[in-house]
Parts: sequence; structure tokens; C-alpha cells
Amino acid sequence: MREKIGDIILKGERGAQVIVVPELTDFLVSNLVQVRSVTVKTKPIATEELKFRPPQKKEMTTVEASMRLDAIVSAGFGMSRSKMVQAISSGNVRINWKEATQSSYTLNTGDLISMRGKGRLEVGEVSVTKKQRYRIHLTRYK
Repeated sequence: MREKIGDIILKGERGAQVIVVPELTDFLVSNLVQVRSVTVKTKPIATEELKFRPPQKKEMTTVEASMRLDAIVSAGFGMSRSKMVQAISSGNVRINWKEATQSSYTLNTGDLISMRGKGRLEVGEVSVTKKQRYRIHLTRYK
């Protein structure tokens, strides 16, 4: 079921919008009537009717010895490298919407990394420093 549900856009006290695969729409409209103790109403809307704020983003630059997934993403999300390795092996990290399985995966410019509960990270321009390290421009979307 989880793979059929996409983003959930919260609208504060006015509810939420949930992006789902088309075949799930009728099921949710007829069966989703309560979330915990709160009664809810569901109705399908067209993609053009979605209302959302643009994501907040933070630009940053990091210098790393390699283009390894665990090194770059730990810098981008402000986590230790060992915790990042755990998150990757737990299946909580995706690269370009595909599950990441190896912390040693080599990232490229333009890769989009998402981490469950943390947001998304985009790899921008990469340059090599005088000491043969990688200066990487990152954009973090919250």
C-alpha cells in the first residue's frame, strides 16, 4: 500500500491533500472516514487543483575526499557518517527515486537524494580543489 501513496501536503487546520495512484482514489473516497479520532471527508481533485507552498531550500557547499553517497549525504543532512550508513542499509535513502543499497555508491551532478523524515538533497556543481578533494554545491529541500 505504501508504494501507492505519494506526497502528503498538509494545509494546517484546513486538512491535507494526498497524492495517490488513480486506482486508489475510489477506495479512499468510500472508506477513509476517520483518522485517529477525527472524522474526515475525502474527495478527488485534479492535479491542477493542488495547492502547496514551494519547498524551503538551503544552499550549502561541502568539501569531501570522495563522491561517496554516505559522505556527501551525511554532510548535507548534518548527520554522522555512521548514522548515514545505518539509514542507507535500513532502506531509508533513495537516489533518483530508487532505493539506495550501498553507502559506497558514487554520486553525480544532478542526483536527487531523498531520506525518509529528513527531506531531499540535490547534488549541484562539483569542482576539484588544489588538494584533489571535491567541492560540492548542495541544495537541501525541507
